[in-house]
Amino acid sequence: MTPARILIIAGSDSGGGAGIQADLKTVTLLGGFGMTAITAITAQNTLGVQGVHPIPTDMVLAQMESCISDIGVDAVKIGMIGSADTAAAVADRLAQLDNVPIVFDPVMIATSGSVLADDATIAAFERLMRSATVITPNVPELQALTGRVVNDLDTLEDAAQALRERVGAVILAKGGHLPQLPEDDRPLIHDLLIDEDMVAEYSVERIETRNSHGTGCTLASAIAAGLGGGLSLADAVDRAEAFVASALSAAPGLGRGHGPMGHALGLTPFYHLLAAQDQAGWDAAAFAARYSDHA
Repeated sequence: MTPARILIIAGSDSGGGAGIQADLKTVTLLGGFGMTAITAITAQNTLGVQGVHPIPTDMVLAQMESCISDIGVDAVKIGMIGSADTAAAVADRLAQLDNVPIVFDPVMIATSGSVLADDATIAAFERLMRSATVITPNVPELQALTGRVVNDLDTLEDAAQALRERVGAVILAKGGHLPQLPEDDRPLIHDLLIDEDMVAEYSVERIETRNSHGTGCTLASAIAAGLGGGLSLADAVDRAEAFVASALSAAPGLGRGHGPMGHALGLTPFYHLLAAQDQAGWDAAAFAARYSDHA
């Protein structure tokens, strides 16, 4: 079976927890084939962003063209965009694609609080949002994009509806920054998927952890992998929510700040591949034992 070809347009995270690195891990673990157009290089770790170097716009476009013209693309994921000029140029190129779903995660601020998009770049998001199939803002991003105060589930829905009406895309409004709802009997995060004639609520267990670096990148990439692989939007979002929750639970605890998630879910996929190919049995643990005393 040919894997879904996912073009990821985003920045590089040297610490491996977010950005292109998290995107590629996610797409790969969900059975897709990831390609990249890197928009910026960051010096970054779990403590924050120490430096940002935007990639020239023509080089971003050249990376896109190399992938599109040869390998092809079944879905696009956009993350950190780098500059206002790059945002406009990427929007122009994506407008030439025929019926390819586009997931836009409007990255503005890293988990650590570091700013990843200036005012001009955020203003240039408008054209990208109008080209997107799905936009995945969190609460601070939704407030910045709409100018509305979001402090509960009702205002989250109102702001998301306003953004949807303005740009025409489906909105997955992420409620992780909202306070706990009084009616919840356990800690939950409520995300809202909003289309023209539908509001679907996704309620997932809130996992209290410092290892949440890259959750937004991972969720958007997982949705893109699902859409590129032919899943319906509802199923793509449902699977993506489950993958993020699982990866949070499997975080390896690296670094001294906001640590990375455990995208491989504590497994070594290679051992499972060996097991699947071994006619004598399907015991991945036995293969792992050959190579590591710690398996």
